[in-house]
Amino acid sequence: MEKKVILDSVKKLKEISQKRKFPQTLDLQINIQKIDLKNPENKIDLFLQLPHSKGKVPKICALVGKELATKAKIFDKVITKDEFPAYTKDKKLLKKLARDYDYFIAQANLMAEIGKDFGKALAPIGKMPNPKAGCIVPPVAELEPLKAKLQNTIHVKTKDQPSIKAIAGSETMSDEEITDNIEKIYSAVVHEVPNEKINIKSAIIKFTMSKPVQMTEKGPVVEEKKVPKVEPKKKPKKEKPKEKAPKVKEKEEVKDES
Repeated sequence: MEKKVILDSVKKLKEISQKRKFPQTLDLQINIQKIDLKNPENKIDLFLQLPHSKGKVPKICALVGKELATKAKIFDKVITKDEFPAYTKDKKLLKKLARDYDYFIAQANLMAEIGKDFGKALAPIGKMPNPKAGCIVPPVAELEPLKAKLQNTIHVKTKDQPSIKAIAGSETMSDEEITDNIEKIYSAVVHEVPNEKINIKSAIIKFTMSKPVQMTEKGPVVEEKKVPKVEPKKKPKKEKPKEKAPKVKEKEEVKDES
């Protein structure tokens, strides 16, 4: 996709979007076709470092031993080895941890314990420390470069649906910065699928509360939000009152006067 096509679509999106009381996130959705996603070889699972900020600062939690406990204080949360049991004993605390943080850093020599103690909560939502993102580090690692890298890193993957959804920026960013980010994501996905552009059905951008804009070679297309049809409730039919059976008069006894 040409850069001008993306830039025109970003400008159109900003033109139709109403201003909100908060900075809206820009979401990119790439719809895929003619691929069997049940085949593991066709799954897409990438960590991409964007040219510019994605508009949202990720929250990072470090799971480390005493070797990295001090260095890891640059992250939002540090959990040391001796604190692991507190999370394994409290399922609610573990689920909250998995929900609250975007990336988890792991000290390499503790991965077996981390997998055992945190895997049940992190693995199902794709948040286990991942070597592709550089999130598994040796006990002597320098962590500052990793933190800087993760600020602009996104996880792009296919799930059950034939589409990829990713945060590509924020409405506070310039049109050119957003365009650069979208181009990086789109190009990476195109080169990852077997037949490149043939496998791309459409690419759509939208802000948190805006109408979607489809990026096409002929120009941006504003899509109307689909409002689900609400069928009117059918009034229950009134049951006809049951007809009462006619009373049968009892025959009067005839007295024998003889």
